[in-house]
Amino acid sequence: MNFDTASLPPVVQNMLGYALQVWDIAKVWVLSPAAWSQFGLLLAAFAASYVLNKRLRPLLERILTPEPGKTSILSTIRRFVLIFVPLLLPLLAWGFTAIGEQATRALFGSGAVIAFGKRVFLLLAARILVQEIITDVFLRVLGKTILLPIMVLYALGLLDYATAYLNEMTVSLGNIEFTVMAVIRGVIAGSILFWLGRWSNDQTGSYLEKQEELRPAARQLATKAAELTIYGIAFILLMSIIGVPLTSLAVLSGAIGVGLGFGLQKIASNYISGVILLLEGQATVGDYVELDNGMAGTIVQTTARAMILETYDGRWIVVPNEDFITTRVINYSDQGSTNRYEVPFSVSYKTDINKIPDIIESAVAKHPAVLSDPFPPDCEFRAFGDSGVEFAVEFWVNGIDDGRHKFSSDVGFLIWNALRDNDIEIPYPHRVIEMRTPDT
Repeated sequence: MNFDTASLPPVVQNMLGYALQVWDIAKVWVLSPAAWSQFGLLLAAFAASYVLNKRLRPLLERILTPEPGKTSILSTIRRFVLIFVPLLLPLLAWGFTAIGEQATRALFGSGAVIAFGKRVFLLLAARILVQEIITDVFLRVLGKTILLPIMVLYALGLLDYATAYLNEMTVSLGNIEFTVMAVIRGVIAGSILFWLGRWSNDQTGSYLEKQEELRPAARQLATKAAELTIYGIAFILLMSIIGVPLTSLAVLSGAIGVGLGFGLQKIASNYISGVILLLEGQATVGDYVELDNGMAGTIVQTTARAMILETYDGRWIVVPNEDFITTRVINYSDQGSTNRYEVPFSVSYKTDINKIPDIIESAVAKHPAVLSDPFPPDCEFRAFGDSGVEFAVEFWVNGIDDGRHKFSSDVGFLIWNALRDNDIEIPYPHRVIEMRTPDT
């Protein structure tokens, strides 16, 4: 049946042309003895692969499975290789088919059918890779939307045609013109590069966090520097892959510099302040700090722009890094240094105050968190008050007197019990009221 295709759209004409080519190839394969022999070889290769896979796969799984709990490098490598065992069947079939292809080309001078089968086995391997092996959500989506369609085109022998067609399609944005193939190549390369960047950044961060000989601030600075380096290299590689000359980035960097100078001053200031804080190590994750404006909390996270403080009531406060540089900051933690606190109290004027220091100091020293170094508890006379003699006991502890620690409260109880056990009165205000009556 003949019909005129000239009136059809070019895309439809191309599809019809490819369909006719496939029909002609199918008729040749059906009527050719060489094609039937290649089909037989494909079936034999798959059958041999299936039998060999049934025998080899349990053996490989037993060899590659490490003992539970082992974390050595060899065990890690074995676990990684074990993930790819499901690819054994299609790869064995591909290998046997490649051997059969050489034989058929030597005997018949043709191997189109068996070459098609070899590509189908690779498509099967790609499908198993995406469906069963890849666990990362982003990579799985990338495999389903990009890898599998490419492998289908490759198996059908249409990949070269599709590539040529996409290279002819152009997209214009003002004076810039690029092909659809360049866009697709950029998306694929960018996705892979930045996924690798994220993965390598996570691995680098985990490695640096284990280096306990480095100060926490130094570890954070090294992590940030590694992150900038990794993503910078990924960006430069992506520009090279999609064909953007690196010299043109000078114009972009100039524009960014102007933007920083006018609209992004605060962001730039906070970023530079964050680098200074990491270099000096004056405040890092885990420190309890109090700012000049009264805000206080434990630093739970540092970012390029700000530090996040968590208060003891569970609230998070985002403090710009610049505030840590331009204002006064009290760091109570300072990487585990001790802190001094005091608890005031008073005793009655009837008391022999010469006994008070020994009684209170020995009582406070019994608290398990109170330190004897740098100084033991010290009870000091402060003043003759309105209602009694005023004292205060100073003591040193590791940590902050808030949240899970209640040092001052515990010491207050110890003082009360010590004074009560020694029959020492704690005074309270007394007032004398004179009632006068007018002379009559």
